[in-house]
Amino acid sequence: MLKKIKVLDLSTVLAGPSVATYFAELGAEVTKIEHPENKDITRKWKLPIEDKNINVSAYFSSVNYKKKYINLNLKKSSDYTKFIELIKTADILITNFKYGDDIKLNIEDKTLHKINPSLIIGKINGFGSDSDRVAYDLILQAETGFMSINGTLESGPIKMPVAMIDILAAHHLKEALLISLLNRNETGKGSSVSVSLYDVAISSLTNQSSNYLMTKNIPNRIGSIHPNIAPYGELFTTKDGNIITLAIGSNQHFKKLCSILNCEELCIDNRFQTNQNRVENRIILKNILEKKIQNKNSLNLLSKLRNLKVPAGEIKNIEEVLTTPQAKKLIKEEIIEGVKTYRTTSVVFNSKET
Repeated sequence: MLKKIKVLDLSTVLAGPSVATYFAELGAEVTKIEHPENKDITRKWKLPIEDKNINVSAYFSSVNYKKKYINLNLKKSSDYTKFIELIKTADILITNFKYGDDIKLNIEDKTLHKINPSLIIGKINGFGSDSDRVAYDLILQAETGFMSINGTLESGPIKMPVAMIDILAAHHLKEALLISLLNRNETGKGSSVSVSLYDVAISSLTNQSSNYLMTKNIPNRIGSIHPNIAPYGELFTTKDGNIITLAIGSNQHFKKLCSILNCEELCIDNRFQTNQNRVENRIILKNILEKKIQNKNSLNLLSKLRNLKVPAGEIKNIEEVLTTPQAKKLIKEEIIEGVKTYRTTSVVFNSKET
């Protein structure tokens, strides 16, 4: 799709590199530029069981794919000249420098646009373009409310097990860069777009922020359950020891669930007739459903629920997920510096020409 597009990736860690990988998967020519001595730090972010003697980690591999790798020290005159030569023919530059680093390296927007007026510059920062705070996903999760609502009252605040703010920021930058490419096709002019991790996180609070803004209710940590829907997120153990969860988003779903569990009387019980009533009485409802579900085999129960289009699923571990035929189709393999690497694809849409 993007075979004529040239991307320079000066970014490190997760958000920026994943954007560059996205363009690489779409066919763009992507060159990742690293400092000769201080390469992308995620090359060293390894599990204890990973090989200590190689310079490629699973973490690094997850967001670096189909790229050409070169080493340049932009503070060195000869390397800076090589970088400028690359800029002359580049379409997109991706960075996530700390505040002021672009000035130190003489790669400010105005400098690069004088060399290549059609260049599109995509930048990711932590707390805004004027902030010098060092930003890691964990700190953003802490300071934007996510950790305060994740976990349970007993567990205390918990971070999400993936760098979700980084991932969401990458999606925002992808959108901005694609829009910039469309705009350039019309105007012939380049541009500079930036995404703040902080802004992305606040934007992603969605229903939780609206709950507070409209009711002044400060959400508590409630585990996997949903503050506005019930039963939704409660966990149930089946007769064969598997754990399932339900997402009963409508009265129709609830009626079908009760039919399968042979407890239709709950549908005419005033405590459970509406979603709002079910939320208010969700503990009572969970206890009733728990007694029904613990006598059911998971495979049979889930089959009946799915046949009636009732949202339900089994809690699976990562190995169980990545060994399914559907997931296997999303795994990409590549040799990086002699190391066989794997990652899940960053492009999951399907497109057909008319």
